[in-house]
Amino acid sequence: MRYTPNSDRYQQMVYNKCGNSGLKLPAVSLGLWHNFGDDKPHHLKQQICRTAFDLGVTHFDLANNYGPPPGSAELAFGRILKEDFAGLRDELVISTKAGYDMWPGPYGEWGSKKYLIASCDQSLKRMGLEYVDIFYSHRFDPDTPLEETMQALDQIVRSGKALYVGLSSYNSRRTREAVAILNELGTPCLIHQPSYSMLNRWIEEDGLIDTLDELGVGSIVFSPLAQGMLTTKYLTDVPQDSRASQGKSLNPNFLSKENLEKISALHHIAEGRGQTLAQMAIAWVLKKKQITSALIGASRPEQVVDCVGALNNLDFNEAELIEIDRFATDSGLNIWARSAELD
Repeated sequence: MRYTPNSDRYQQMVYNKCGNSGLKLPAVSLGLWHNFGDDKPHHLKQQICRTAFDLGVTHFDLANNYGPPPGSAELAFGRILKEDFAGLRDELVISTKAGYDMWPGPYGEWGSKKYLIASCDQSLKRMGLEYVDIFYSHRFDPDTPLEETMQALDQIVRSGKALYVGLSSYNSRRTREAVAILNELGTPCLIHQPSYSMLNRWIEEDGLIDTLDELGVGSIVFSPLAQGMLTTKYLTDVPQDSRASQGKSLNPNFLSKENLEKISALHHIAEGRGQTLAQMAIAWVLKKKQITSALIGASRPEQVVDCVGALNNLDFNEAELIEIDRFATDSGLNIWARSAELD
């Protein structure tokens, strides 16, 4: 059946200005990190994307290696663009990234100009696009001069293959260095994508959140639900279809007794607010003015509906914040940290 978007989609969403730019992003964006590879049926991917767009989610975030196998998420989204979102390209913000292992040999990962530009070309081909709205350096490369990585981002914009550039998982010091180089090149950094949640608060300790505010760079935080930990999924057991049981990115050791006790306590606070735990977790990250958007993933359309429902109650009173801070403590979940990045 041909897809017809919800005519009221823009009435339901909050759109936030991204740093000092003129671009606005939806408060909730959809990431295609999981559930968009060849291991999932295409009709499910369609339903998730359609539901998101019907709710005003205009930003879809990918990376070259998303799958499995790597590249398959971009291929799936390219098909959705052609079959479902045809004629809607100018209503969408599409981002992709490069930095992690993508193809064999010495040029298939990290931050060299050769890798980044080839990755961008490949991503555009897979999605059937002339350009992406945002292209990211997916991680800091300690073995490539930062100038080279930033020159590659600048070249990608100047060649018309991306409108904006961003950084992902760079710490505060590296972000300052990168932003300075990009400003000198004349291609300002639009946005930073760090992991951040009630159980992963490294950007506060590192000072990144204040650095972005000072530099006028927007921020879209990924894993605001701590890869599903900040939902009701793990309150009683570990479901067979969960990331933890499948040996994906969620380390089962993170589901320790201490962390599960924190999650249970936060769940009760959310109930008192009339929200699901996922909704409160999203509202909590969005309460910081520096956060432009919360980047969610979904395995079912209903999860997108639940997450967007967070926007119905974004306010916290002082007592709630004090109680949340008793349990919302950093739990060592930042699996994207590297000593070279966090020095």
